[in-house]
Amino acid sequence: MKQAAAGGTKFIVIDPRRTEVAAIADGQPDGLWLRLKPGTNIPLLNSILNVIFEENLIAEAFIHERTENVEAIRDHIKDYVPEKMEEVTGVPASLVREAARRYAGAENALILYGLGVAEHKGGTSGVMALANLVLATGHVGRPYNGINPLRGQNNVQGACDMGTLPYTYPGYQFLDDEKSMARFAKAWGVNALSTEDGLMEPQMYDRALERTFKGLYIVGYDPAQTQGNVGHVQKALKAMDFIVVQDLFMTETAKLAHVVLPAACFYEKDGTFTSGERRVRRVCKAVDPPGSAKADWEIICLLSQAMGYPMVYTHPEHIMAEIARLAPQYAGISYDRLERDGQVWPCPEPGHPGTPLMYTEQFPRGKATFVPVSYILPEEDADRDYPLVLITGRKLEHYNNGSMTRRCRGFDQIAGYEAVEIHPADAEKIGVREGSRVRVISRRGTVKAVARVTERSRPGTVFMTFHYPDSLTNLLTSPGMDVKTLTPEYKVCAVKIEGPL
Repeated sequence: MKQAAAGGTKFIVIDPRRTEVAAIADGQPDGLWLRLKPGTNIPLLNSILNVIFEENLIAEAFIHERTENVEAIRDHIKDYVPEKMEEVTGVPASLVREAARRYAGAENALILYGLGVAEHKGGTSGVMALANLVLATGHVGRPYNGINPLRGQNNVQGACDMGTLPYTYPGYQFLDDEKSMARFAKAWGVNALSTEDGLMEPQMYDRALERTFKGLYIVGYDPAQTQGNVGHVQKALKAMDFIVVQDLFMTETAKLAHVVLPAACFYEKDGTFTSGERRVRRVCKAVDPPGSAKADWEIICLLSQAMGYPMVYTHPEHIMAEIARLAPQYAGISYDRLERDGQVWPCPEPGHPGTPLMYTEQFPRGKATFVPVSYILPEEDADRDYPLVLITGRKLEHYNNGSMTRRCRGFDQIAGYEAVEIHPADAEKIGVREGSRVRVISRRGTVKAVARVTERSRPGTVFMTFHYPDSLTNLLTSPGMDVKTLTPEYKVCAVKIEGPL
């Protein structure tokens, strides 16, 4: 995105914080930064769509040929007039109208969204609201257009492709697909496979506290630090009878485990990563794993054999060959095709070039459907007792829970402790200065941090990361979850700040 901006691409950024990308947009002659109130994504996006319909900025031919339910969406967004929504979102109506005109009027327009959309109680609806913008303007199915999620970690896409969702098998094959289930059963040498949905992660924790869910096998993940409302999660983990953690280091979760299996890191093993672009790339081993550490696939195979099921592979190449046999999108992908730039799925057969651009002629169900979405309020908001809204996120220097990057002395010298960003006006009310030690308190817990007084944060909001186990930010976060996916609501919770200490 920085390279695109340097090449003249114009930005519209929606974010309550002045991030580096928001600063690019704000600094461009034709850029726009819409500094919304946290949790108001849906009314803001609906108000942009309102302008697109009101001013007839729609792609009429595209809507007619490739979409349905347009009259329902047209009627639904009539109440989302920018001037009416201004008080809700905090974004001036003039900026909303200008954003709608520029997005709809652009020859090419790409939407990129991050976890600031998904990690809300209305996260799924927020994504649908973005999709409505794409369908209204026809910015899809052509190069330099479309809508892309920026995934939270490097192989989230690949993990989902391989069936880690609780309601699909590899290749997004659903449990009621009898032919697919029979094919999997035959390939794996079993009589039948389960056709019952599994549990989503938050459901596991609730069941553990009810004593009906007894154990977890956790690979490369640290929920005791990074899950939302982490005090609840830690209680659930401690209530389980047996936890196995497979990871590089003794994370907060590994400390709670009954067994820790030492895993190899990415440059100590062969395999593949699949990006959010659906591009499958080789990961090539550079050095041997230290000590008794092994690649994840080797550990899983050894466990399987110890439990009586002969899962035998000699190299990830053979696993990829099995994936190609069982997952239709990967059918044409093999190790010998993954050198250099890799392959983009769907790649349905050997020799197929892959599919970098999707939906050029039609959508998976034929026509795409406009879906009216309404404002879903956050689980909690600022009030008299907790007058600030906490947004959580990441900083450039550290990655996720920090278990790797915090071991780098250079990074730790730059960003060695948790800071809480506070707008100068709020800092003055509280009586804290830059560098003050403070307590950040929510209805669920208290953590200590260092005050960073900055105009990057919107007045009335504060910002913290979750990289530091000694300042466990997610003890504070809301119990709210997306109403469909159960993704924790990391981006809005009510807090107060006390200090200086």
